[in-house]
Amino acid sequence: MIGIVDYGMGNLFSVSKALERLQTEFIISDDPAELAKADGIILPGVGSFRDAMMLLERKKLATFLKNHVDKGGFLLGICLGMQLLFEESEENGPAKGLSLLPGKVVRFSGRDSKNNAYKVPHMGWNKLTFNNHSPLLKGLEEDYVYFVHSYFVVTNETEVVAASAKYDVDVPAIVAKDNVFGMQFHPEKSGSMGMSLLKNYLSLVKGRQ
Repeated sequence: MIGIVDYGMGNLFSVSKALERLQTEFIISDDPAELAKADGIILPGVGSFRDAMMLLERKKLATFLKNHVDKGGFLLGICLGMQLLFEESEENGPAKGLSLLPGKVVRFSGRDSKNNAYKVPHMGWNKLTFNNHSPLLKGLEEDYVYFVHSYFVVTNETEVVAASAKYDVDVPAIVAKDNVFGMQFHPEKSGSMGMSLLKNYLSLVKGRQ
């Protein structure tokens, strides 16, 4: 069973509909005791990093997520949920994240190397480039997925970046380390490619049961 974290800043409807299409049992909850019954967790997110962390801390979900991962449970962060996996964000001033992965969340500059302006947020379809053999990518070929974000992850631990997308800079699009995974884009809005990625995550969770 999959637990979807409801902390007030997630696109619960589209994620739950995607799981329904994949015929997967799930619960939506903000109660750590309920979520603890799940074999794998999905942390969605839309909005401000600082606000999201405040809500996770207030509901004791930050501690739950860290303990879940420490015990070997699978965690998938989506969009803002992926950014929350990292150490900190510069959005609205420095804010600490879950620190499950090494790195910092920064804003697109809006200017390229020649000082030409480009649009922020990064919005629309962009092609993934695979960087390693993460199990999330099993059986898949590089394809387009749907992004909506103004901030992106910078990490010195390049091996955690399973796939990237070019938007002036190389944007970490899929991150993976052990039992922690993240997707900067919205897999539930990314057609067959997004559904295949979610299916691979569900297969990993099922394989650990």
